[in-house]
Amino acid sequence: MSIFEIIGPSMIGPSSSHTAGACRMGWAAFHLLGEVPRSARIQLHGSFLATGDGHGTKEALVAGLLGMVPDDERLIHAREMAQQQGIEVAFEPIDLGPQAHPNSARIILKGATQTLTLTAASIGGGSISLEEIDGLPVSIPGTLEVLVFWHHDTSGFLARITAVLACVQVNVASIRTSRVERGENAITVIEIDGHLPEEVPNLFRKIPAIERLVILPPLPGF
Repeated sequence: MSIFEIIGPSMIGPSSSHTAGACRMGWAAFHLLGEVPRSARIQLHGSFLATGDGHGTKEALVAGLLGMVPDDERLIHAREMAQQQGIEVAFEPIDLGPQAHPNSARIILKGATQTLTLTAASIGGGSISLEEIDGLPVSIPGTLEVLVFWHHDTSGFLARITAVLACVQVNVASIRTSRVERGENAITVIEIDGHLPEEVPNLFRKIPAIERLVILPPLPGF
């Protein structure tokens, strides 16, 4: 544990878990969608549901969806700003089951060209964990740069991806693939050390199995 995790994040209060963590969850969803959403359904679980208004969780989630970071002074006006931009935001209760962290939410976004369903949890001190993307399990703490591939499950896919990364001397920290079924849709998440060189996404686009790639930066404050 670092000294920054002990002290907590730079943030607009009142709670590192219910405000800063929630903002980071929204921020991650915004970047994974790749555009400002036109509509957002935000389903709150556990203590997020119980204290969502009093602890600023709802404002923080929406602030993240607008691309704000936890210490942005505009955070407390996020829902008003979303309304002014014509973004439809709805909050709903959800029971994600006993295995889910109490500070969890499912964020369902629609943009002009993309859709996204993200399940995430605020796990304390402003830290978060991304648990599911479009219904497939992932495990993303957000402390490193992450490559998220939506792709068709084909043999040799990971070999081709890692070969490209090796050619540009990018070190892989972790890889995880989740799939619907063998040969069906899949998501691969690759954490890397440092940053992906600018020319590499164009190399990846030459791989036929890839439907979409998002480069998720380290979460703000890490």
